[in-house]
Amino acid sequence: MEIYQHFRKEEHPFIDQVLAWRDDVEMRYQRKLTDFLNPREQLILQTIMGNNPDLVYGFSGGAEGAERKRAIIAPEYEIIEQDDFQLTLLEATYADKFITLEHRDVLGAFMSLGVKREKLGDLVVQDGVVHIVAGAEISDFIKMNLTGIKKANVDFIEKPMAELMESKETWSTKETTVSSLRLDVLTKEIYGMSRKKAGMHVEAGHVKVNHRVVEDTSFLLEEGDLISLKGKGRSRLEEVRDQTKKDKFRVTTSTLN
Repeated sequence: MEIYQHFRKEEHPFIDQVLAWRDDVEMRYQRKLTDFLNPREQLILQTIMGNNPDLVYGFSGGAEGAERKRAIIAPEYEIIEQDDFQLTLLEATYADKFITLEHRDVLGAFMSLGVKREKLGDLVVQDGVVHIVAGAEISDFIKMNLTGIKKANVDFIEKPMAELMESKETWSTKETTVSSLRLDVLTKEIYGMSRKKAGMHVEAGHVKVNHRVVEDTSFLLEEGDLISLKGKGRSRLEEVRDQTKKDKFRVTTSTLN
């Protein structure tokens, strides 16, 4: 099928999943609510759905700028409402004078419960407050079992989604030219190191693309890819514009401050 030509081989299983969802909704006339999708998966779903006249779809992660979102695919005559995404906001507080918690601490505690990452949306940790956007179907499980993060005792309670904290994270954007869209080249450019060192990080499993470890230095990045380097934070390839006369790529990247 032509759709596969536009995406990476390792993304084909997810493409198959979206095609199965689409076909099932068309055949059964029953909507499909997905788990949380990362930005790359959202792009794939949008591409596959296209302008299908028989179906409608939508995304929500609880806030306008949410990174991770659930999707709904439905027959074209249905109206998708915000409540249909079955999202729950969970809040816990901790004494930030004595304990420092970060995003990775909360995510690590959640993963230790044995629940799929796909059941969890965005996390916000700041000013002694932890906010978790989760699928409503696992909110009770989280409240009962996620009682400690690092050395902090926590007690999660449900809050109205309108009270979701706006993250204070800021991203710095940079326009530059690169010789190729290889992972080692972009890692070098984004994180300010030699290409050799960037390659060593990749081969050592320190680099993730769209939350998946990639150890191939020649892996080609595409617009919207989220990159993270262990100990150095997250970044994103925002746009690939055109090529220069010397065949270099003009790109826009952003880095989490």
